[in-house]
Amino acid sequence: MGADNGHGDAEERWWWERLLVTNPWFRRGRVFFRHLPADPRCKLCAAPFEGAAAPVLRLFGKRPWPKNPKYCGSCFKNLESHRGGIEIECTLLFADVRGSTPLAERIGPTAVRELMNRFYDTAVHVLVEHDAIVDKFVGDEIIGIFIPGLAGERHATSAIAAARDLMAATGNTTESPWVPIGAGVNTGVAFVGTIGDAPHIELTALGDPVNVAARLASAAGAGEILVTYSAAVAANLDEDGLERRSLDLKGKSEPVPVLVLTS
Repeated sequence: MGADNGHGDAEERWWWERLLVTNPWFRRGRVFFRHLPADPRCKLCAAPFEGAAAPVLRLFGKRPWPKNPKYCGSCFKNLESHRGGIEIECTLLFADVRGSTPLAERIGPTAVRELMNRFYDTAVHVLVEHDAIVDKFVGDEIIGIFIPGLAGERHATSAIAAARDLMAATGNTTESPWVPIGAGVNTGVAFVGTIGDAPHIELTALGDPVNVAARLASAAGAGEILVTYSAAVAANLDEDGLERRSLDLKGKSEPVPVLVLTS
């Protein structure tokens, strides 16, 4: 990055400090907050909105921002004032519920709502434990972004570990999961930053690596984690004994080779 010779460079530096966490105070704060109970949390700084520490943190703006309660007030104001982002290597984890349509038909809407709330709560806890940014919920799907500054240089390793722990937490390592899910993990260079206008600003990731991870989650069977070779190499994943597949994914001109992790 060049010298700060204008507003754009200053904004870019701000994003590099947050996403690579070269700002030591931000890094220490997130590590500290992550170990305080309890969920739900700010999706950027991980400050808890419930638990014993919450009343004290609220005095410093660490309460759900009314315009977007997924963030604390101080983080959301920062996102509003530092619009933009950077292209950065990261790892994306998509996980979604398999067979949600017939499931809804079988158990009814109220039971589906309760099941999905349990899935979301479980998934958020697992992703936060592995230092992911919880991007969003889309229908029956959850998305995690693993960036170097928060998850470390081995962000792909963290994403695969999170996917495995999520499988265990949802019972997909047994013959009777309480919710069947499939997951996709991919590593690549994506744009990570803010999109939208207040009060609908979101911190998210955009680009081909994101689309590939989403397609993988859709292609995964219950209890399967589909991992691209880029993610496997970045994670130093031991490929011995793993199933290999070549998938024709929507929007890709060539088949995408993947490794299959199962319980």
